[in-house]
Amino acid sequence: MQHRIVVLGAGYSGASAAGRLAKRLRREDVSVTLVNAEPDFVERVRLHQLATGHDLPSRPLAEMFEGTGVDLRVARVTAVDADRKAVTLTTADGPDELPYDTLVYALGSHWDDQGVPGAAEHAHELAGRAGALRLRERLAALEAGRPVVVVGAGLTGLEAVTEIAEARPDLDVALAARDGLGDWLSDKGRRHLGEVLDRLGVTVHEHTAVVAVEADLVLTADGTVLPSAATVWTTGFTVHPIARATTLEVTDTGRIVVDGTMRSVSHPDVYAVGDAAWAMGPGDKPLRMSCASGTPSAWQAADAIAARLTGGKHKDVPLRYFNQCVSLGRKDGLIQYVTADDRAVPRALAGRVAAVYKELVCKGAVWAVAHPTLGMPTRRRAVVEQPASTGTAPAEAAA
Repeated sequence: MQHRIVVLGAGYSGASAAGRLAKRLRREDVSVTLVNAEPDFVERVRLHQLATGHDLPSRPLAEMFEGTGVDLRVARVTAVDADRKAVTLTTADGPDELPYDTLVYALGSHWDDQGVPGAAEHAHELAGRAGALRLRERLAALEAGRPVVVVGAGLTGLEAVTEIAEARPDLDVALAARDGLGDWLSDKGRRHLGEVLDRLGVTVHEHTAVVAVEADLVLTADGTVLPSAATVWTTGFTVHPIARATTLEVTDTGRIVVDGTMRSVSHPDVYAVGDAAWAMGPGDKPLRMSCASGTPSAWQAADAIAARLTGGKHKDVPLRYFNQCVSLGRKDGLIQYVTADDRAVPRALAGRVAAVYKELVCKGAVWAVAHPTLGMPTRRRAVVEQPASTGTAPAEAAA
């Protein structure tokens, strides 16, 4: 009987894990099923481009994983029973149940309105393709001179506000930053960021907390009213609530607590990767939600699973950071080099060379997902021990 590996979510982390597992293990010993709500791979790091009118290439998951041994299931995950080792799905044909022997949880994250009144009703988000398309439609309908406010000045906010200002110089674009602008960057990084925003005509409101959003304005904590015909919310992400509803050990924010191999500390047959995982990095600091840590965590989990199933040895390689890559429009960018625990160092790249660097990173990330059987030697190994499954497949129950 094949050992059943189920991967939930086909973002950068989930897709990378599924492809790597298929390359590490023999198909006659292991089945790898990848479950995703959409049939296409979404380049999340480019959604600010999609929102401003750029068309992104179509990347059907079925084509990406053709011939790899990965079985794609287009379905929405509605529940995980970590004790019975089964996943409940909603498919086009109705509800279904998928049993597993090993689960890789990679359902990622979505935007967080942080409970701010009116944000969910009136603000636009860039955490998913649907949200980016809604913002794209709204921006296209705006007449010259209309105000746009981007709330949040993290990496997503900076990419969004510069992309919008560059694509629509006729709009009155503003950025609301809770703290100082780019206060986590080096002196060179902050200086360049300020120069780019000034050149693009972006009005920056530093140390500004937004406490309410209405259809045509945002209200700040000091009572200031910022007119806004389109409010873009980029204050952070939150994970899907499915893990919190399980018996898995999770944090108070719903992220699955894992060890250094991305294995659940409460359920050894479950691994969590990407934004859904609470993993500790250098300096005993939790890894932040990002592509920079998501893809390496997928590799870590896949290699650990393969090693454990085949009786091999897996080296627990600490995950670390090298840089923060920020696009500032299509022709400018910032590459801030950081320490292993994500603190800025003086060195940074800026300008056109940084834009090219960031573009290569984006292309490399999607290439690695789209070519899971390339770029590393094929070493499919036999499973030497298959842990007994406690789940019961519907077909087995019917028999």
